[in-house]
Amino acid sequence: MNDTKTALVTGANKGIGFAIAHGLAALGFTVAVGARDDVRRAEAVERLRASGVDAFGVALDVTSDDSAAAAAATVARTAGRLDVLVNNAGIAGRLDGGAQDPTTLDLDVVRTVLDTNVLGVVRVTNAMLPLLRRADSPRVVNVSSNMGSLTLRTGPVMAAYAPSKSMLNSVTVQYARRLADTNVIVNACCPGYVATDFTGFNAPRTAEQGAAIAIRLATLPDDGPRGGFFDDEGVVPW
Repeated sequence: MNDTKTALVTGANKGIGFAIAHGLAALGFTVAVGARDDVRRAEAVERLRASGVDAFGVALDVTSDDSAAAAAATVARTAGRLDVLVNNAGIAGRLDGGAQDPTTLDLDVVRTVLDTNVLGVVRVTNAMLPLLRRADSPRVVNVSSNMGSLTLRTGPVMAAYAPSKSMLNSVTVQYARRLADTNVIVNACCPGYVATDFTGFNAPRTAEQGAAIAIRLATLPDDGPRGGFFDDEGVVPW
């Protein structure tokens, strides 16, 4: 193992995930680009390398236990340890036909969204924890949304997506509690309303602006906060 820190970002082939990967690389991290699409993953790695940073691809489908285990093996083989895990991969879920109207909720849509946005985070985090424990100052950042805030109740009514982020926030707290006596610091963040294909590119914030809070939490000092939910302005209410 060398002294260069390694960060794995899931869903890093585009949008906020790519911006997080690029931002961490600019700080000196070797970046592992986690993505399930082989072509897009390779293109993202090439774009990062073209900007003069160190990056490698990791085949990763967060809905698959086997894929998460194989991804951990790839990181172990390439870097020997993992210093930062950013769980960025997420989906909004289908909206047509009242699929996320709570009064006509499509439970298959709920299951699909939870499998990526919540269970996917658990799969990947648990697969990577042995590698994170090898690092001096490991950090886990879960990319959430203020739509999951029960206090703010922001955004449109989306009865699969919003609750998935509420549950992700709760899972984040459980990890933080479990790992309170270790050097693994776990937090959640909201990137804000960002112009990506997720929002139809109809939003005021750039991917780089959205990535900033995740990068900040990924590089917290050892006495940094644990089990919190943050955006650019500070603490987001639960």
